[in-house]
Amino acid sequence: MRARAWSPDSWRAMPIRQVPDYPDQARLRAMEEKVARFPPLVFAGEADRLKAHLARAGDGSTFVLQGGDCAESFAEFHANTIRDTYRVLLQMAVVLTFGASLPVVKLGRMAGQFAKPRSSDTEMVGDVTLPSYRGDIINGPDFTAEARIPDPGRMEFAYLQSAATLNLLRAFSTGGYADLHEVHRWNLDFAARSPLAGRYEDLAQRIDETLRFMGACGMSDLPQVRETEFYTSHESLLLHFEEALTRQPSTHPGKYYACSAHFLWIGDRTRQPDGAHVEFMRGIANPIGMKVGPSMEADELVRLTEILNPANEKGRLTLISRMGADQVEAKLPPLLRAVKKAGRNVVWLCDPMHGNGVKAGAYKTRSFDAILNEVKRFFDCHAAEGTIPGGVHVEMTGQNVTECLGGARRLSEADLSANYATFCDPRLNAEQSLELAFLIAEELKARRPGSQVPAQAAQ
Repeated sequence: MRARAWSPDSWRAMPIRQVPDYPDQARLRAMEEKVARFPPLVFAGEADRLKAHLARAGDGSTFVLQGGDCAESFAEFHANTIRDTYRVLLQMAVVLTFGASLPVVKLGRMAGQFAKPRSSDTEMVGDVTLPSYRGDIINGPDFTAEARIPDPGRMEFAYLQSAATLNLLRAFSTGGYADLHEVHRWNLDFAARSPLAGRYEDLAQRIDETLRFMGACGMSDLPQVRETEFYTSHESLLLHFEEALTRQPSTHPGKYYACSAHFLWIGDRTRQPDGAHVEFMRGIANPIGMKVGPSMEADELVRLTEILNPANEKGRLTLISRMGADQVEAKLPPLLRAVKKAGRNVVWLCDPMHGNGVKAGAYKTRSFDAILNEVKRFFDCHAAEGTIPGGVHVEMTGQNVTECLGGARRLSEADLSANYATFCDPRLNAEQSLELAFLIAEELKARRPGSQVPAQAAQ
């Protein structure tokens, strides 16, 4: 059967969820037209390179590290915030690369992660009910009627902040900051005082020894040592914005690219096969992802892989499992089997964050132990089914926040109030992120063909 015709605006004819009700449609159309005249934030060739890296992750020859903020904030936009999150991602990548002997694809939830799906259209504080906060690109976090009105003008500010963030990330990646010779300087002060400090310092010393050997051989100035590739991603939720930044490059005739980020994903709440978000994403040439939660049925998942990747292209489609530690062993294996049996080429990532939310008094939080358990069980499920765990997808920050329970410092419910800074979901801090990276490196090393380390040693 011939595929239905697609265009950047064909999503508008489909049922849609999680989209704000803009009260001023004329202002909305004017802003979409304005954004459509802006330069692209990323380029087709960059997206194609990422797709090639993801294809190798699907084959098990690279590992994907996707991480960053739950939702970026206009108010907290600062070079130091960007630097610290980037630095922790570099630290995690070094731990994974050196510990597991695998190249790591670095994919930030940065420079565009401004929209958030919500479980309810409204929220109540006391006896006052207002529209839910949906991310800074849509409305404001303050609990006032004025702040919660969807404002199209926020799209322009989101574009400008994304452009500035991307500029800094590119400078960090190619201007010397990502140089492996700087691995000691990446250590954040509070992480240096943590129980992980000795472990990280030992790894840094081993990297120094390797670099000295390479220098003696005349190889210390290789681009792979001095620079790194860093890609951006966000959830493709606000389709008005995504369509406005969709381009048909002259270098890629016949193809459309969403130029707001290198990689976009569909959330678990907007993955309806006949829905607007799937319709938009099926037509863009970027590598794309889709969250896969515990309500996903095997036949529906296979159907979605066929819609989103009809040519079965390697690296095109990434499936991001977010089951929860208590459900992953029951829910994930049937999906792995179905996709494998159908011969669908996908990359599997583990999102151990979104299925493990709990309430602790007035705070939304997550248990670090549950996060670790979901990652371990994700690897176990793949080992049992003969499939490949391609990476992880985490919400984290370089700031010393106290939002997730546990970790090396054993944060308790009483500690949450010390620096609970998120407007949306709780994030791992730098220390917890590094601890997770060490665990994953051990899992990868233990499961590598020919490894003498039994799998349980990583547990």
